[in-house]
Order: sequence, then C-alpha cells, then structure tokens
Amino acid sequence: GQEMANIKSQIKRNRQNEKRRARNKAIRSEVNSRVKSTLKSAESGQSDEEALRIAIKKIDKAARKNILHKNTAARKKSRLTKRYNELTN
Repeated sequence: GQEMANIKSQIKRNRQNEKRRARNKAIRSEVNSRVKSTLKSAESGQSDEEALRIAIKKIDKAARKNILHKNTAARKKSRLTKRYNELTN
C-alpha cells in the first residue's frame, strides 16, 4: 500500500475509488468471461445466439456505465460478432 492520506476528504475519496475499482474490475471480467464462453461454444460447433446476445448486452451496459470506452465496446462487439460468424457458418 501507499501512504495513508491525512486529509479527510482524500481518505473518503480513496475509499470510494477502491469500491469503484472493485466494481469496475468485476464488470470487466464478466464481459471477458461472456465473450470467452460465447466463442468457446461457437468453436465446439453449436451456434449459441443467446450467449452472443448476452455478451453484447454486457458490453453495451459496461459502455453505458463508462467502464468501457464506447469505441472499445464497439470494437469488442465487432470482433466478437465477426469471430462468431466465422465459427458458426
């Protein structure tokens, strides 16, 4: 860890930032898990459009909450859809 802040407002800020960091990390890792599982099921030959739909939904939601930049979200969706279509067709 870092030096403990002395200023009251900064102590609170640090608490808030830790909370947010944990939340953002959880959401990011969920997005990545969804993407992975979508591609995994596509690779094994079954087209699981439900998984794809949920993955895209999660990416969009993360972008709405500013956890992912909108271009990052768009890129992830684009690549995911492209890979999915290559694998299922």
